[in-house]
Amino acid sequence: MTGTTLPTPLYPLYQEKFGFSELTVTVVYAVYAFGVIGVLLLAGNASDTVGRRPTLLWGLGFAAASAVCFLSADALAWLYAGRLLSGLSAGLFTGAATAYVMDLAPPGGQSRATLVATAANMGGLGCGPLLAGLLAEYAPEPLLLPFAVHLALVAVSVLVLLRLPETVRDPAPLTAVRPQRPALPAQVRPVFVPAAIASFAGFALFGVFTSVSPAFLGRFLHVDNHAVSGLIVALAFFASTAGQLAVGRFGVSRSLPLGCAVLFAGLCFLAGALSAELLVLVVLAAVVGGVGQGLSFRAALSAVAAAAPVEQRAAVISTLFVVAYTGISIPVIGVGLLAGPLGLEQAGLVFTGCMLLLVTSAAVYLLRRPVRTEAR
Repeated sequence: MTGTTLPTPLYPLYQEKFGFSELTVTVVYAVYAFGVIGVLLLAGNASDTVGRRPTLLWGLGFAAASAVCFLSADALAWLYAGRLLSGLSAGLFTGAATAYVMDLAPPGGQSRATLVATAANMGGLGCGPLLAGLLAEYAPEPLLLPFAVHLALVAVSVLVLLRLPETVRDPAPLTAVRPQRPALPAQVRPVFVPAAIASFAGFALFGVFTSVSPAFLGRFLHVDNHAVSGLIVALAFFASTAGQLAVGRFGVSRSLPLGCAVLFAGLCFLAGALSAELLVLVVLAAVVGGVGQGLSFRAALSAVAAAAPVEQRAAVISTLFVVAYTGISIPVIGVGLLAGPLGLEQAGLVFTGCMLLLVTSAAVYLLRRPVRTEAR
């Protein structure tokens, strides 16, 4: 997961090298989401069919190929290819690695396994921009060294993975994997609507932070230190981990509306940061928005999973993830499209206004029809 956010603080350097616009930055970023969505729809149940280890080895293979693309990047096409392969890797890991951790947990350790998987997922996403920012600022070859380090980490991961036992009994060949159709049974829809809206808005906020915030920090706040810009993006992911962990304390029925409220506050801080050009508001937007995203998304996932029929649970969860990852593609590209005629600040304000409306609509829906399902 670290590899998926590794390019974040490096986008301004790529802009200087290849001379492309903010729109291109957002499209390069969004290609990753298309890769994730494609895997979720076409091979979301791969690890249940062929086994955990083969699926994760494929994921690590895509991650290594992505790093090679960035190491070879002498034209824009390499960035597109690298982001697509990174998305394929993340799509395979999203479900398979979490399921594997839970499979390998000792008796009575399911709750801890879930927390470990959550921390590894969001923590890895946070470590990407932090690692790349530090290496870009304080080490040579800023566009090469981060991906060389990532390639080494992937190699270590392969060695570790090969020592783990397979937990799927009687795995089938790769040809047995079948595409999963999005599913939304009637009894899930009342829960799914606010959950999907909140997930879409939270992932959209992350999408904007990880695609265009380094450019905003450098151009308008004169933050030219790549380590600082990487740290600010990383704070959003680390805060999301804290928000997800807090769901166990508040429960699903309270965490989803509370997450929407905190996410609303984070978006307000982002609007203030864009208007006033204050670094402290950018940091607050990252932290508060991250906590809100973590609260709302884990609560949404728990509520939707609990409401879904057992035989359709995987398909319903995949549908929620498709909506969430759409949030880090379409709105982000929208910001890129508006940045040309309106400028980056005004495009960000339009985005923030739209997301505020979405979060408000989810909160109103929840007040009218609260989610009563508690986390398991």
